[in-house]
Amino acid sequence: MEIADSVLDLIGNTPMVRLGRISKGLPTAIVAKVEASNPGGSVKDRPAVAMIDAAEAAGLLKPGGTIIEPTSGNTGVGLAIVAAQRGYKCIFVVTDKVADEKVQLLRAYGAEVVVCQLAVTPEDPASYYSTAERLFKETPGAFRPDQYSNQLNPQSHFDTTGPEIWRQTDGKITHFVSGMGTGGTISGVGRYLKSMNPDIQIVGADPEGSVYSGGSGRPYLVEGIGEDFWPTTYHADVVDRVIAVSDEDSFRMAREIATTEGLLIGGSGGTAICGALRLAEESSADDLIVVLLPDSGRGYLSKVFDDTYMATLGFIQSEGPIVRDIMDERSEQPDQLIYVHPENTVSDAVLAMRTHGFSQLPVAKGEMPIALAEVMGSIHELQLMEKLYEDEDLLDRAVGNVMAPALPTIGIGQPVQLAVGLLDTAPALLVLSGGRPLAVLSRTDVVAFLSRPTRSRR
Repeated sequence: MEIADSVLDLIGNTPMVRLGRISKGLPTAIVAKVEASNPGGSVKDRPAVAMIDAAEAAGLLKPGGTIIEPTSGNTGVGLAIVAAQRGYKCIFVVTDKVADEKVQLLRAYGAEVVVCQLAVTPEDPASYYSTAERLFKETPGAFRPDQYSNQLNPQSHFDTTGPEIWRQTDGKITHFVSGMGTGGTISGVGRYLKSMNPDIQIVGADPEGSVYSGGSGRPYLVEGIGEDFWPTTYHADVVDRVIAVSDEDSFRMAREIATTEGLLIGGSGGTAICGALRLAEESSADDLIVVLLPDSGRGYLSKVFDDTYMATLGFIQSEGPIVRDIMDERSEQPDQLIYVHPENTVSDAVLAMRTHGFSQLPVAKGEMPIALAEVMGSIHELQLMEKLYEDEDLLDRAVGNVMAPALPTIGIGQPVQLAVGLLDTAPALLVLSGGRPLAVLSRTDVVAFLSRPTRSRR
């Protein structure tokens, strides 16, 4: 009888499928390795079982122990499946950008989930890396797999994923494309494939802003890939090229794949396919590109596949007069967003508002183009007037100590009617385009737009 002894025996041997519709007209065939068919729904099942097997063999994880790991969700699910089979407890630490579905999924497996702020450095005590390390030290009988340094992570892909791809393509693969988080998948698969044919090109697809593609690691929206530091599980010598992909392109591609190929994938899968398509444009009919799709889109229904979420970030556009129309018709508009840093003084903020003619400004960390996660609050005239009346020394204090909550956000493609409703209670709105803050929209801007002749509005 073809019956597995446990769910762990179902890990691996995932199928491959040709992406014939999305690659139509391109000279090169693109096929996808569909890792969502693993029992935990992602490629991370593979290293999860390998790391736990090794920990048990080495006596690092004993009966009744607790597995603690920082994760974007998928590794946590893989570890939770192993834990359920073998009687371990789990504590997973995630950032606040992880979709609610993933948090709920981890809890469904009986895990405890700790949510941490995204927009902090890895060294910050509040980061999800530091939090996981603290919990590990505080918990008796704890084991931390540490997927970012555990070499069994890439080794599991050298042992399983790489050989499967070689066998399934009959050795005809010429290019392998994958996203990079811990770097374990691309490093392990890449090393195996190059051991079989050194000419195979190993290509990483990476979110804009991640260190892999030359960024500083500043926040981006795609989950599960990209990094703000260099994991030792990433073997740079294996990777021939890295292609940077925007959040907008990644999310749009994920949605397009669902409606053209019938494959429901996440944003990171969208990133990988964007990279594969760019590669295909440069390749020939003799080439064969394999792109690894790490998980299912079912974990992103409240984000990538939610129209309101996408519209709020400025990724999709409504019918009728929209915020973009107001921005296009503003008589004076700065070349880029005007904002103040939390360490600037209140005096600096007042000067900036006076110089640019604004009544309110966002408070944000980092340099342009800033990420939404870097917006920390706001500062506006009415608030300052009241505080300055009570405290004449306020001008010398840091903005971060006196700022108000962040301005409500609106997507550049959302209806003007929505802006009117939001401005009924908010002093101004922060306009998002491509998932990033673009400008501040005031009541004056909306009134000026609505006061123009009807023929000037779309």
